This record gives sequence, C-alpha cells and structure tokens, in this order.
Amino acid sequence: MYDPTVARLTYRALLGRRRALILFALPLLLIVISVAVRALSGADDQVASDLLGGFALATMVPIIGVIAGTGAIGPEIDDGSVLYLLSKPVKRPTIIVTKLTVAIAVTMAFSALPTFIAGVILNGNGQQIAVAYTIAALVSSIAYAAIFLLLGTVTRHAVVFGLVYALVWEALFGSLVSGARTLSVQQWSLAVAHKAADGGDLVTSDVGLPAAVILLIVVTAGATWYAGQKLRTLTLAGDE
Repeated sequence: MYDPTVARLTYRALLGRRRALILFALPLLLIVISVAVRALSGADDQVASDLLGGFALATMVPIIGVIAGTGAIGPEIDDGSVLYLLSKPVKRPTIIVTKLTVAIAVTMAFSALPTFIAGVILNGNGQQIAVAYTIAALVSSIAYAAIFLLLGTVTRHAVVFGLVYALVWEALFGSLVSGARTLSVQQWSLAVAHKAADGGDLVTSDVGLPAAVILLIVVTAGATWYAGQKLRTLTLAGDE
C-alpha cells in the first residue's frame, strides 16, 4: 500500500520552492510571536494555551493541511499528469494511501514540531501544555490530510474550499459556535490533548474522548476510501 516512486514524486511536488515558502511561513510566524510574547509577558500557562490553541491548532495546522493535502494530488489532476501515473501498474488504493502518507508526514513536520517549540518557548512545557498541543497537532494532521486530499480529488477548487473550511469553519465557527464544535477536527484533537495534559483546565474540548477518537477514525478512513473511489472514476473518464 506504499509506493516509493509515487512518494518521491509527491514529496518533490509538495516541497517545491513556492509551496516550501508557504509551509515555512506560518511555523516561523508562530515561533516569532512566541518569542515576543515570552519576552513581554514572561512564562504564563494561560497565555501559552491561548496562543497554541487559537493560532497553532485553529489556524496554522489546518492551513498547512490544506497545502499538503490538496497539493499531494490536486495539481496532477488539474494538469492531467495524473493519467500518466494511473497508466502505470500501481493499484489505485496504493496511490491514494501513498499520497496520504506523504501529506500526513508533511503536515506533521510543519505543524507539530513548531507547536512543540513554541510551547517550550512560551512556558517551558509547564502543565504539559506544549506536549498536549503537539499531540493535538499530530492527531489533527492525519484527519486534515485525509479531508483535504479528498477535496483535491473531487474539485479543481480544492484550495479555495479547503481555506474556507480551515479559516471559517475551524478557526471561526469551531471556536465560537458551540454546535459547530462537535463537528470540528480541532475539537476532536483537543479531546486527545486534554487527556495528554492530565485532564487540566487549560486544554479543554467540547467533545468526549471516546467520541473524538471514533470521529477521527471514521472521517480519516471515510475520506481515504472515497478519494480512492473518485480516483477510479477519474481513470474511467480518462480511458473514455
């Protein structure tokens, strides 16, 4: 279910000059803000939690997920080069799983590691805040990559729809509207982070841990499966 050649091509596409600059921008901004906040206000657990939850998890992680998830397959569909890949003796599920694996790895690398560094800068990982939000970033990276990879297979406007989801649903409604929080990847990952933070009050979620784990698995598996189905349909359309 993993093809090294497909993975190498996908990494090369995702880490090209333009995308690499975008991928580095948000993590760098997070770290710069963290250094400034620490210098101005000192080590403060609440400030650290607010910054990591409000910027890192609610904004940075989903946007990086959009770039990695849609970029793993969207451009190949747009320019038609995916048909060349599909003509090779590589199973369609293998292509999807390989591209998803690459998208997850890139999302994790550019979101979880900067989140941990920022957390250590802000309060030295007091009350396990840095570790908790890093785990949340790792968990949410998997679901975001699957969701946005699916978007890349079903629409040519995947980046636009992905950014709307990331910035409007996750960052805005997911933070402000109580009903929307139940259907938010951010809240599901925060449920896992809450457990990692030993149940403290600084990292909280509106979703219980069992429900969060189930929803994360269902959404990730469902998005991956449907992306594979759409790829089969694309193959038939190309053959015709």
